[in-house]
Amino acid sequence: MNFRSNLIAFSAPSGAGKTTIARKLAKKHKEMVISVSATTRARRPRETEGVDYYFLSDRQFQEHIRKGNFLEYEQVHGKYYGTLKSVVEEHLKAGRVVVFDIDVKGALSIKRQYPEAILIFIKAPSEEELVRRLRKRASETDESIRRRLERLPLEYELAKQFDHVITNKYLPDTLAQIESIILQEKN
Repeated sequence: MNFRSNLIAFSAPSGAGKTTIARKLAKKHKEMVISVSATTRARRPRETEGVDYYFLSDRQFQEHIRKGNFLEYEQVHGKYYGTLKSVVEEHLKAGRVVVFDIDVKGALSIKRQYPEAILIFIKAPSEEELVRRLRKRASETDESIRRRLERLPLEYELAKQFDHVITNKYLPDTLAQIESIILQEKN
């Protein structure tokens, strides 16, 4: 496959489907790899260290910040998330397409450093559907859902700076639309 860029960043409000989309694309396209972020948030059931995230203490995360080890990092919903430079550089050197499942500010930071990166913002069909998806996770409290919804205006405003904004109403259609964006036409 020929990709338009070797860096593709997906951002979305929590529950819009960006992680599912990133994983399905990486499973289908073997040259793709999902960049594993570091976080200070607690591990959810079924998450694996080094696969879903690198789970760090606040102290460990601050040490990485101090050493300049992050390509980008943000504090979101009271927890830190960041992309380790070394992880991304290793994948790029190996010729892989790096897929980011990342916060909107982090995606914009990557775009500033790598202008060739493709930024895709994923929206849920409605706020009601977003809440339904978050409740379905069974890991979200009413308070965490409220905080996530309070962030929507900021995320939607920053999404205007992305290359593409897609509504994830029906996953197979969403995946097809994204593939048409990220894959180059074969002549």
